[in-house]
Amino acid sequence: MDYPKTAVPSNIFTERGSNIVVINPGSANIRIGLAQHDTPFNIPHCISRRTSQLPKRNAQDQMLNSQVTTAQHMERERAYDIVASLLRIPFLDEEVANSSYPRKKGRVDAYPPQNTMKEPVFTWTDVFEKNAPHSSTTAEEDVPNEGNTSESPTLKESKIKDEPNSSERKYREYICGEEALRIPPTEPYCLRRPIRRGHLNVSQYYPTQQVLEDLHTIWEWILVEKLHIPHRERNMYSAILVIPETFDNREIKEMLSIVLCDLCFGSAVVHQEGLAAVFGNGLSTACIVNMGAQVTSVICVEDGVVLPTTQISLRFGGEDISRCLLWTQRHHQTWPPIRTDALSKPVDLLMLSRLKESYCQIKEGEVEAVAMVHSYEDGMQPGSHKTRLTALNVPPMGLFYPMLLVPDVYPPPPRSWLNDYDDMLEDTWHMDFPGGGAYPMWESYPVFQTKPKKEDVIGLAEAITKSILLTGRIELQRKLFCSMQLIGGAASIYGLIPAVEERVLHAIPSHEAIDTVEVLQSRTNPAFVSWKGGAILGILDISREAWIHREDWIKNGIHIGSGRKYKDSCYLQAQAMCYLNS
Repeated sequence: MDYPKTAVPSNIFTERGSNIVVINPGSANIRIGLAQHDTPFNIPHCISRRTSQLPKRNAQDQMLNSQVTTAQHMERERAYDIVASLLRIPFLDEEVANSSYPRKKGRVDAYPPQNTMKEPVFTWTDVFEKNAPHSSTTAEEDVPNEGNTSESPTLKESKIKDEPNSSERKYREYICGEEALRIPPTEPYCLRRPIRRGHLNVSQYYPTQQVLEDLHTIWEWILVEKLHIPHRERNMYSAILVIPETFDNREIKEMLSIVLCDLCFGSAVVHQEGLAAVFGNGLSTACIVNMGAQVTSVICVEDGVVLPTTQISLRFGGEDISRCLLWTQRHHQTWPPIRTDALSKPVDLLMLSRLKESYCQIKEGEVEAVAMVHSYEDGMQPGSHKTRLTALNVPPMGLFYPMLLVPDVYPPPPRSWLNDYDDMLEDTWHMDFPGGGAYPMWESYPVFQTKPKKEDVIGLAEAITKSILLTGRIELQRKLFCSMQLIGGAASIYGLIPAVEERVLHAIPSHEAIDTVEVLQSRTNPAFVSWKGGAILGILDISREAWIHREDWIKNGIHIGSGRKYKDSCYLQAQAMCYLNS
């Protein structure tokens, strides 16, 4: 479609974005919406299915969780003391000495609240099917909300009262989104998270077919219930997959098959989150620091092209900060005497995440606040406890000192299942194309092995510094150190930007001729930057030469000799997959 030079950008978004669905899947949340919208739906990426197995597991992957070892506990305490010295707060041994006698407790009301937002109470989800054939949703639930990070901004859903003929009601076969996190533990449901620590959550407890089926079910539910796109009209829509850098080629192939074969989109294209983030903030060159719920990744982009050798993944994120918040409060004996378990009780992790978003910040000195903590006990209504929270600046510092977070308690899924798959990406730089000779586009790109991505156990500042220095050119390094961009949900922590600037500057080796660092302010909600960039890339891509059509994917796929090849983002303008016309 050709547009005159005087075309209004908003009109282009409205016209071209009305049939483009942008999907940005993550470990904890999925951001999805039409490209013409300003913000997407941000929905917990999970599903609860009714189960009859005994003994019942509340979470499908809880068997992968491990306990904190003695060595890890000691490392955490040492990390706490390091953070305490930086923040000018008491060390652990000083606090233990001071607490040998009963701590004097004053009125909780006497502490000035740091945040005036009232903490919501999560009500238990009604697990029975509604008698009405179709339940209406409010306008608040159907319109994305920019200021919130959940699918239900008001959090004022109430339990549905049982009808007189409640004995005839049936259990819902599956429940998606935030409702799946608020199911009472006594109900016969098992929570499943298809993605864990940036990879498909495949293990001996969660087979590949179940993972892919759950992904399909969640995405189908969102398309029908939230975006109101019925299955019969899906072929008139195109999909943009904005994929985190942690996913490997085989996982991308499975997601493409879900989008094109199962969800029946007419065409699709895949972009990396790093590249999309650059376009989402109107940049061309930047060091992208993506701080998600379970994974933090760093990658550099130069003139709209991702530099694959600079990619670094860290196994911690916002949820680890939430767990550390609970550990910190229990250490200081400020947490109420309630059974809060962030790993086995999803609703507790949901509550802790809200507390982290409201009260955690990075600044020197003792940071305290008064908050309402809620307890969710089996078979009981939620309880409220007014509590004084302390040391609220310690958990976010775990981004720089990962031992404080103990991320190994929630390890990534085992990767052995990848060995059973054929690599979906062919070595096209070694193959002849019609007309003779190798395709010239690959000649200027180095060859990289398609192996599972490496995950480093270092702090955020060291990861950023290491990533930028891997570029190897001093001019580019100086530009990148002054063009750092923080995205993701955890990037909204108050005080994080100056903390990153200070620690990155100290992490640069003394022999490097670099003395200036800067984090660029995000132009939109950091959690939605990659999604917005994906929408911009899709709307501006008028020729659509790299898009994959459903019929061709089903018929030809990636077979050798098909005449059409798919390649990795490292080789084609930082697109995670590319479709070449021979």
